[in-house]
Amino acid sequence: MKVMLPVMIAVQLAQHLGWIDALGRAIAPAMAWLALPPEAGLVWITGAFVGIYGAIAAMIGLAPQLELSAGQLSALCAMLLFAHALPVEQSIVRRAGASFWATGALRVGVALAYGGAVAWLSRLTGVLDEPVSLAWMQASSGAEPGGLLAWALSTALSLAMTFAILVALLVLLDALERTGVTRRITSMLTPLLRFSGLDARAAPVTTVGVLLGLTYGGALIIEESDKQQFDPRTRFLALAWLCLSHALIEDTILLLALGANLWIVLVGRVVVTLMLIAALARLLGEPGPKAPVAGMPAAG
Repeated sequence: MKVMLPVMIAVQLAQHLGWIDALGRAIAPAMAWLALPPEAGLVWITGAFVGIYGAIAAMIGLAPQLELSAGQLSALCAMLLFAHALPVEQSIVRRAGASFWATGALRVGVALAYGGAVAWLSRLTGVLDEPVSLAWMQASSGAEPGGLLAWALSTALSLAMTFAILVALLVLLDALERTGVTRRITSMLTPLLRFSGLDARAAPVTTVGVLLGLTYGGALIIEESDKQQFDPRTRFLALAWLCLSHALIEDTILLLALGANLWIVLVGRVVVTLMLIAALARLLGEPGPKAPVAGMPAAG
């Protein structure tokens, strides 16, 4: 409610004042390069600053004008997963020991490149080219006549439907945790993180953030850095991993519920992250020798 309702009100007001059309015309050329409609750009910009729930609220408000294929929707959702809530999450990254601007630029650059590649491939190959039905959003977007009361009722319906989806997701997450599926996924991901060039000591705590979110992972990296004295290279690679791929379960399932493709928003996202982190690890070189602990002789 705190995130979505203000965004939905702002979108409705902007539509009434004609700002949405003006913004759409301004960003249309840039979105055309990504093979996406202008409204998709408005959704992504909202998500980049507010978060995924804000993006969903903007998507609801723009539903009457938003015409997307399955590939375009998947591209937009992937962009949201790579780069969302940047002011808040990048502040956490900076506190954990990596550059706010470097990791932020990495997230935005990868989001634009990956989203554009997916949308263009879908258009050129015809794969996932079928239109996506946003009927449930349109029914609650206030597009029907009836004035302020009708908009308020339809907004309440939309929030109620979103709440029901979130409850179902939370029940699923709890079931995964209670049945041990989450722990098994964690154990499977840890070797993958090590393979990318990440320090083995940082892999377990990074995996927690990859599954549960950047806030959890960032806090654990801060704690472990104090204990194990992670070098700047290790911190940067671990946090870069988290910036590009975090909350793989919750955020992914949420956007799958909107109609995104699993291979694009989960498998492709993880593969791209793995390749980029591996390339960064090689670019940064091997970590230097660790300083001896006080009171202990240096090795060799």
